[in-house]
Amino acid sequence: MDATSPAPDARTHLALQSIRELLRAQRRRIRKYAESYQEQAQEHDHDHDTVETTAVVSSTPLPPTPSGREVLDAMPVPALLVAPLRDDDGRVRDALYVAQNAASHTYAADRLPHGGLPRWQGPVSLFERFPSLAGTPLPGMLADALRERSPQGPTLIEWVVSTTGGPVRINDQIRVAPCGEHLLITWDRGHRVHMAAAAQQLVRTCWAEWNLGDGGVDPSRGFRRVLGLDSHAAFPTLSGLAATVAPESLPELYRTLYDVILRKRTSICELRLNGPGSRVIRMTAEPVRIAPGSLVWALRAVLTDVNAERRRRASAERAEREARRQRERAEAVAEVAGVLREAILPHFQGEPAASGLEATAVYRPDAREAGVGGDWYKARRLPGGHLLVALGDARGHGLAAVTLMAKLRYALAGLAYTEQSVEQLTQWLNELACADGTESTATAIIAGYHPERALLRWTCAGHPRPVLVRDGTARQLPDPDGGPGLPLGVLPGTTYTAEEAHLRVDDIVLMYSDGLTERRDSDPDLDTRRFLDAAQRCLGGVTPGAGHEALQEYAERIVGELDGPHRSDDATLLVLRRTSTSPAAP
Repeated sequence: MDATSPAPDARTHLALQSIRELLRAQRRRIRKYAESYQEQAQEHDHDHDTVETTAVVSSTPLPPTPSGREVLDAMPVPALLVAPLRDDDGRVRDALYVAQNAASHTYAADRLPHGGLPRWQGPVSLFERFPSLAGTPLPGMLADALRERSPQGPTLIEWVVSTTGGPVRINDQIRVAPCGEHLLITWDRGHRVHMAAAAQQLVRTCWAEWNLGDGGVDPSRGFRRVLGLDSHAAFPTLSGLAATVAPESLPELYRTLYDVILRKRTSICELRLNGPGSRVIRMTAEPVRIAPGSLVWALRAVLTDVNAERRRRASAERAEREARRQRERAEAVAEVAGVLREAILPHFQGEPAASGLEATAVYRPDAREAGVGGDWYKARRLPGGHLLVALGDARGHGLAAVTLMAKLRYALAGLAYTEQSVEQLTQWLNELACADGTESTATAIIAGYHPERALLRWTCAGHPRPVLVRDGTARQLPDPDGGPGLPLGVLPGTTYTAEEAHLRVDDIVLMYSDGLTERRDSDPDLDTRRFLDAAQRCLGGVTPGAGHEALQEYAERIVGELDGPHRSDDATLLVLRRTSTSPAAP
């Protein structure tokens, strides 16, 4: 901090002094205006006093004094005159109707359903006519007015009137005043005041008007609550309000007061108050003038507690930051997985063709997991002349699934050069998955195609069985002897058996992952039936034409028919077709 700049406490003191001086200067201007106005008024009175006037007492008699009924009807509020009934101990036990004014008739007609109350004829008990009034503060107000001989209230009283149309809830501000030996009950609708107070509490808002001439304040009922004041605390002047504001908010308060008082325009600021909780209020202030174009006589403001709003805003900003972080993480994971997947998944560089097969694949990542899944496939021509074909699904999502998928695929690529059977290769992959951990499970079809015999030998490790499309019909290949084996990584020492299928020219073999067919809570047999129907329907009664492009279009049609928003996993379809140029016939 610059050595010449004031310390924090000194800056706060200067800010408060600036606000107080601004208010004192305005008070001086108002007083000067008032003195000038008073002098003009006195000169005006002096001019009139120069004319001599003579008071003439009229001999006309005064009009008669109005009756009690006329006085009651002249009152602008509903009124009821009652005669109190006391018990032997002098306590008020009831009150009898004596008279009521025109305003009370209007009130009843407006507030109660037409014909809702029986007509009043003669003196009647107040608490018999309205039983629910007996449980309100009214009986006590009647007794206090008689005993103290002074007005009572106003008190907000809520009660229920039973009418022929049903119960009606009423809340009124009631006053009771002694009137000779009778009591006068007056009331006006209290629900407006009650609703205004409830509305202020609901939206944490109040309003106030500060008189700049004397510093007085006329606040609404929620004023203390919004400012966090005690229920009996004195209402603060503008100088007092400044004293409750945190130092960092004082410049904002000064700017607002300057805009309203000197620039005569509406201004808004947010003020942090001293004390626990760091309460923040938004103040919208406007000038109140004596006349258009004159100086500002008062400041009127609406004050709103914005703590909850700021907390919601901060929570939303935190959620947005977290969502952005998660999105960036997902994009990074997707980028890594995409590069890894491109390095792992083959593009069939002529190896199937050398064995008399055409091959193509369609892969659809799981969009919900940023394109990261565990599906993999492989086609590799081995030194012995046969073709290794495999498709697997490492369970789970994310980089863990991609890592397991890469381990299995590269392990299979190396193990295949041993020229061992597909049964042995599958067993070795199972041991590898079991050694990798309890979560490293996967399903797979491991197949070897022998072109000299057009023979496909394959094992199943918990995976959907391949589908053969022949002569326009799609059917699932049968299970190996003993049924499909366990998924990889479930149980060490598991053995697998192989099933064989001889392929004819133009036969198509479809291998797919269950992500293409699975539905939530679906039946595996229904999933298989759905795939078979799609494979056959997409033929259109005609075997796909020769060439890779036609086979690719067929594969895309199948995936397009089965894919959709219901999918919850990545999906892969691997398609093999024996061509007419196969080196050997079955």
